[in-house]
Formats: sequence, C-alpha cells, structure tokens
Amino acid sequence: MHAPRPAGSRRTFWAAACVLGLALWSSGAPSALYPHYAQRWDLTPFLVTAVFATYQLTLIVVLPLFGGLSDRFGRRIVLIAAVLLIAASGVLFATAPHVSALFAGRVLQGAGTGLGMGAGTAALLDNRGTRTPLFASSTATVSTATGLTAALVISGVVAEYLPLPTVWGFVVLVVLALAVAVLLASTPDDRPASGPRWRPQRPELPQGLALVFWLATMSLSLAYCAGAIFLAMGAQMISAFAITDSTLVVGLLLGSSTAVIGLTGVLIAGVPATTSIGISSALTLVSMGLMAGVADVGTVSLFLIFSLVGGMAYAFGFAGGLALMGAVVPPDRSGAILSTLYLVAYVLQAIAALGTGALATAYGMRAGIILSAAVMCGMCVLVAVLLLVHVRRSRRLARSV
Repeated sequence: MHAPRPAGSRRTFWAAACVLGLALWSSGAPSALYPHYAQRWDLTPFLVTAVFATYQLTLIVVLPLFGGLSDRFGRRIVLIAAVLLIAASGVLFATAPHVSALFAGRVLQGAGTGLGMGAGTAALLDNRGTRTPLFASSTATVSTATGLTAALVISGVVAEYLPLPTVWGFVVLVVLALAVAVLLASTPDDRPASGPRWRPQRPELPQGLALVFWLATMSLSLAYCAGAIFLAMGAQMISAFAITDSTLVVGLLLGSSTAVIGLTGVLIAGVPATTSIGISSALTLVSMGLMAGVADVGTVSLFLIFSLVGGMAYAFGFAGGLALMGAVVPPDRSGAILSTLYLVAYVLQAIAALGTGALATAYGMRAGIILSAAVMCGMCVLVAVLLLVHVRRSRRLARSV
C-alpha cells in the first residue's frame, strides 16, 4: 500500500498548472507555422497533419507504459523529466533543416506531454487542499488554454515581424521549459514512502465506474478532436480559403479560440460536470456547422465566430470530463487512471487529425473539412446519449437510497 501523500502544497499546485500550460504551449507552437513548413518543403495536407499527429501517436505509446510512473516515484520528478523533454523538442524545432526534424520534435513533445499531463493533473488534484475537484479541472483548463494562446499568438507575431519566423517562438519555449523545471525543483519532495515496484502497465479503468469513465473520456475526446482539427488544419484553412495571408492575423485568429477556452474555464468553475458536458456537446454541434460554413464562405468574421464558439465548447467539455472523473478516482491510482483517460482521448485526436488531412488531400480542402464536420456531429450525439444514460442512472440510484 502507498503511504498517504503529504498535505497539499500551494507551490506544487501552481507548478503543476505551469506544466500543463507548457505542454499545450509545445503542442500548439507549430500550428500557425504549418503553412510556412508546407511551402518550404512542398508538404501535402496529409503530411502536415501527420507531423501534427506524431505528437498524439507518441502519447499513445507513452501513456500506457509510463502513465502510472508518478504514482510510484512522485509527481515532482516525473514533471521535471516532462519539461526537459519539451525543452529538447524546442531545440529540434528551432534548428529543423528538414521535415524529419519536425517529426522528431513532435515525438519529444508527445513524450514530455505524456509524462506531464497525467502527473500534472494528478498533482492538481493531490494539492488542491480544500478546493473542489472542479476547481482543479478548471485550473487545468485555464492553464492549457493560456499555454496554447501564448504559443499561437507569439508564433504569429514573430513570424510576421522577426527574421527566422520558425525559430524565435521555439527559443521562448525552451527558456520557459527550463524556468518551469527550476520551479518544480523547488517544490516539496512528494515521493511515496513505500509502494510496489514500478513496471509498465496496461491501461487502468476504475472498477464499477465504467459509464462515468467513458462519459468523462468521450467528453474530453470530443474537445480534443475538435481542437485537433482546429490546430492541425486551421492555418491551412485560412490559407486555402484566402481568408488572410498575414501570419499575425492567423495567430490571432487561432489564439482567439484558446483565449476563450481560458476565459470560459474561469467562469464555469461552479457549473456541475454533467451540465458542462451537455453544453459542450451542443456548442460543438454549432461550431461544426460554422466550420462547414467557413469552408463554403471563407471570411475572417465567420472564422472568428467559429473559433470563439469552438473555444467555449472545448472548455466545457474538458472541464466537465475532468471534474466528473476527478470526483470519483481513487487518489493512489489517479495517475494511472487519468493517463488512461488521456490515452483514449489522444487516440481519437490522432484519428481526427489524420482523417481530416487524408480527406483534404484526397477530395480537396473544402470537401475534407465538411466531411470531418459531419463525423464530429456524430460524436456529439454519442456523448449526448452517454450523458442521458448517466443522468437517468444517477436519478434512479438517488431515489433508491
């Protein structure tokens, strides 16, 4: 048995939030630059989305092998390893001579995020003190949104106004990663006093909570899949539909969505998890209709509305899914179970990105985007059905008590 973890540390809580933000910063850092890479190396939409999805594919390997690592060795040491991998990925991107370096950089980003997301979310839950699980999930939402927004806007600014547009954004990423590593090193040692020897493990599901797990996971996955299409294809959509040729405007348009994610995450801290999931499904349906409209009309104003609605949908789905799971997950297995949740979400995210890229390459950007929107609408319906079943079951149990 694990010894009880030490009382919550405020510094550890906010350091973990920084790791989550940094992980999503690294994920989104190349997004505004994909048209630059495509033009420089003559890349097809599928190859660009393959670069994007390498991150998720790496996570699919890392999460089941190392998702429970922080349960055995403590959150701090795993989080430090995660941010150092992210720093190394920034070096690769900043010096990339060929598209192969982008693939390698995404592998390092995926490995760092695979270690950091499960351990970081578990650290937020461990160190929230008297705050609710929803506060921890809202903090995770705001942190990841802040990291993504900063990455997208800074990438757009440096690409527009500085020489070497594909370098300076990653220099900033490396500096921040090293700073977060120093912050983590100053937090209390949280290694459990005892526990079973660590070994790679199969994905772990919470016993007796299958419906809750899959509802939470699909809510998170819905947000991740919509986000994958937006981050992998957003800049290419803007370029293909002649919305603007300014990298600064591209960064601001993409960043507007993630800024709304953070703002919404702050405002929904008191919203029940099931309500958040229901709102997310409805908003995602609307955002997919807007995405199809962008493919047909292609104006800055419509893309901006699509970005804002999609950002709100993401925030509700992400926070609702994590809060629902965080309220029931056993503390001594939270790292492994949350890593399984992220594993499923990243598998579906990779499929969404690669599928959209393949459709856009085979049938053209417009048709590919519209077909992807239709598939996402089907996923919204699935989440709504799971939510309805969960709510009805919860009411029956409440009446029987």
